[in-house]
Amino acid sequence: MPTLDKMKNFINLKDIPVKDLRKIITDAKKRKNARKKFNKLDIDKGAPLKGKLLIQMFEKSSLRTRLSFYLAIKQLGGSTLTLRPDELHLSKGSESIEDTAKILSNFGNAFMLRTDSDKKLEEFSKYLSIPIINGLSPSSHPTQILSDVFTIEEIKKKPISNLNITWIGDCNNVLNSLIEASIKFKFELKIGCPKGYFPNRKMLSYMKENSNKIKIYNDPKKAIKNADVIFSDKVISLNDKVNKKKKLGHFKKFIINEKLMSFAKKNCIFLHCLPRGAEVTENIFKSKKSKVWIQAMNRIHVQKSILLYCFGKLR
Repeated sequence: MPTLDKMKNFINLKDIPVKDLRKIITDAKKRKNARKKFNKLDIDKGAPLKGKLLIQMFEKSSLRTRLSFYLAIKQLGGSTLTLRPDELHLSKGSESIEDTAKILSNFGNAFMLRTDSDKKLEEFSKYLSIPIINGLSPSSHPTQILSDVFTIEEIKKKPISNLNITWIGDCNNVLNSLIEASIKFKFELKIGCPKGYFPNRKMLSYMKENSNKIKIYNDPKKAIKNADVIFSDKVISLNDKVNKKKKLGHFKKFIINEKLMSFAKKNCIFLHCLPRGAEVTENIFKSKKSKVWIQAMNRIHVQKSILLYCFGKLR
């Protein structure tokens, strides 16, 4: 178990010093380059997390986060165990988060939680004596966005602070983390979404207090103008309790198609955390501008470096 002074949680980008976020990205780049001739389950030189156990729990559906954390800890020499919430006393109300956290701390070395409750994430962080990683919560998705910063800089071969980033679509947890990244890495961020779907008051206040580089437009053409990178996400999330037909209608002019993409720079790239929906056309999604498969695979490398950061073992 890491000592308390070295142990670090990874919950929200806004709470992590930018120098540490940059260290994670730099380490991920080195690790990716070092694995060019490796197989998926080959272990990194030195096996820095040999003997360590990452316990994962998914309260929401997951494909990329589950697979990438599994391979991340494996490639670092450790192991992973995935818990199903419906099999635990916690989900049935017969065991507290405090007691569950103590058991997790005794059996594992780190805990990754994908949760439907920000409060639960906060409570686990309070009672765990091992690092906790936010694998997605209702208000943020930090591992996704830090990996995306890595992907953008890898493809564009320049710091993200020198690029124009655009988000087109619903203002959700992924965008919240992108906003936090914009403030940390000081890049220009344009948000295109319909009126009534802007970030919540807390996030708007956070933006106003910390950055003058973030703008919101209800005209997608203005938001996408001169963009180097365009982000999007599903308009209808898995657990959205909304009138789906009505919401899709509100986002009709925000669908990313060839006409809308023509307002961006010619070498603009398209990113999407997946799974996709009606927010992007098939021809854009499968075009050369789309880098979604590289984006998904890079999560392995960045999450390896996030794990090392949490254990105080970044090179």
